[in-house]
Amino acid sequence: MVPGGRSDLRRDGDDLSLADRRVFVIFNPASGRGRGRRRQDAYLRLLEQHAPGFAHAVTAGPGDEYRLADEAIANGFDTLVAVGGDGTWSHVADRILSSGREGLQLGLLPSGTGNDFGRSLGLSFGEPEAAVRALASGGTRQIDAGRISTPSAPAEPGKSTAPTATERVRHFLNLVGFGFDVAVIDAAAGARFLKGEALYKITALQQLFRFPGIEVELEGSDGSIHAGRHLMVTISNSPYFGGGFPIAPRASVEDGALHACLIGDASPLRRMKLFGDAGKGRHVDADEVRIVDGPRFTARFEAPVRFEADGDVFVLSGTELSVELLPRALEVLGG
Repeated sequence: MVPGGRSDLRRDGDDLSLADRRVFVIFNPASGRGRGRRRQDAYLRLLEQHAPGFAHAVTAGPGDEYRLADEAIANGFDTLVAVGGDGTWSHVADRILSSGREGLQLGLLPSGTGNDFGRSLGLSFGEPEAAVRALASGGTRQIDAGRISTPSAPAEPGKSTAPTATERVRHFLNLVGFGFDVAVIDAAAGARFLKGEALYKITALQQLFRFPGIEVELEGSDGSIHAGRHLMVTISNSPYFGGGFPIAPRASVEDGALHACLIGDASPLRRMKLFGDAGKGRHVDADEVRIVDGPRFTARFEAPVRFEADGDVFVLSGTELSVELLPRALEVLGG
């Protein structure tokens, strides 16, 4: 249980007025390394002002968004608003996509560390009222989502390779990644004084000298195979990752394709050059980089690996992982 919060459902106001829908808001106070807790009261006031008549709950621990979203859907709510960062948004989207229920909407309010998926939708952490206004406007977008069709289980960043729950199929909004980005997430989990984009960028610079690389074979839907030792392999639904890096500059959440970026391994100094270019999206022209587009990919490894999806770390029991696109699968508020 989060101190000062409750994880039971409760209703604010008498009239659920957001486009005559039943709205349920899920707050993750731990998002953004505690920024979510400080942003919570402000968002409650803004929601009461611009979209009165909603129910809300506060997560009680990591991954509690899954439970709260399932409860809200079972209780007849048809609009779920996730307040947090990429992980929070991804967890709630996963339950919407897994529910099999038609007519569900997802709303996003930023209070997380990276907010990379929010960038793709024009959401800024620094403009909470603008985000709430967009949410309450009634406009929607039908966006693509991804599905990791190979079962996987959560793993605690920076501490253990062991799974913390039962393996299952899961969905993602932003990106699936292998190699360097997992090492960065692990390093960031142990950081004490950095936040936001600086957290990702400083820990990434450290891992450019420490990460040993990873052997990956990636097969595209056209049968093409790209194999070798890589610094990193990402499969993106949207352009950004790692606190604003345009890892897949041409990607869009409405283009009907996934975009794989394969960055071959290199010396630390060359890695630094690639890292600097990636901050501006110029890495795509480097000899070490390949961009492959398609609706499906299968990644194969020498041994079971940990990978990241929307900033959270998961673990495979096998050595193969398949990812596919779900075109226009999710209706998102604020379009």
